[in-house]
Amino acid sequence: MTSWPVQIGEAAQLSGASAKMVRHYESLGLLPRVGRTDGGYRQYSEAEVHTLRFIKRARDLGFSMHEIAELVGLWQNGRRASATVRRIAEKHEHELAERIEAMQAMQRTLRHLIHCCAGDARPDCPILDDLAGKAAPPLRH
Repeated sequence: MTSWPVQIGEAAQLSGASAKMVRHYESLGLLPRVGRTDGGYRQYSEAEVHTLRFIKRARDLGFSMHEIAELVGLWQNGRRASATVRRIAEKHEHELAERIEAMQAMQRTLRHLIHCCAGDARPDCPILDDLAGKAAPPLRH
């Protein structure tokens, strides 16, 4: 059982974030400035650790710091409209889909270049040719 408040190391452990990231989130204003002991040690309440967990989960889902700041504000605002939250999530999902599509195109190109490369002792290499801007054999789908 945790005895509140906790210092940064325990707050980090309880939230799954590193102490460095906890300080970073605080510097960005994602967390309010926390109280300190007479010795200057940060003291985190249960609510602040809960906010750290929220931030960690949002980071795990790939939201940007700007989006996380918006989401934290909305989460803490009991009069928010869920439509606003949904718009942020939909925009992020769309951006993820675009990035996935771009990465899949890169993977197809690399797969093709690897297939075209003999991988033997000869110096000819379509992978290096492509990187150097020379024409590679056409990509077949």
